Amino acid sequence: MGKISNQHIIDQLTAQFDGQFTAPTEPFGLLTLETSTGTINSLLTYLKNDKELSFNYLTDITAVHYPELEKALCVVYHLHSLTNNVRIRIKVFMPVSNPTIPTATTLWEGANWMERETFDFFGIQFTGHPDLRRILNVDDMTVFPMRREYALEDPNRVDKKDFFFGR
Repeated sequence: MGKISNQHIIDQLTAQFDGQFTAPTEPFGLLTLETSTGTINSLLTYLKNDKELSFNYLTDITAVHYPELEKALCVVYHLHSLTNNVRIRIKVFMPVSNPTIPTATTLWEGANWMERETFDFFGIQFTGHPDLRRILNVDDMTVFPMRREYALEDPNRVDKKDFFFGR
């Protein structure tokens, strides 16, 4: 099969999920859309199992913290259709007060470590995950280091003051 167009993918998704996803954009040609925690698993299942679209490869699951937004955490999925040579990005926004989303391990076993890493760094709870625990940080860590909740540097440091550099 050849490459299918982003518009064709949007048309297929609209026929199946009309009103359940929003904001389709194409930054650098990468089709990007947003959906909800209630829709994500059925959307991922459709994208993977549809014979024509065939987004059978889960490239990545990660998250982004936008502290200025009401729904400050965003889980991001990147899927690739190897047969059509096309990619799609799906975003799901959620509040920091309830960072839960269904697991994708029921569709891709490789989602296991990706979700563990996203939990480890952002605190996203993947409901139904078979072994959701820290993967890179120490087990007794109480914070999620990729959230933008802390200053990047200690404001009391003196070794970076301008007068040390003749300014």
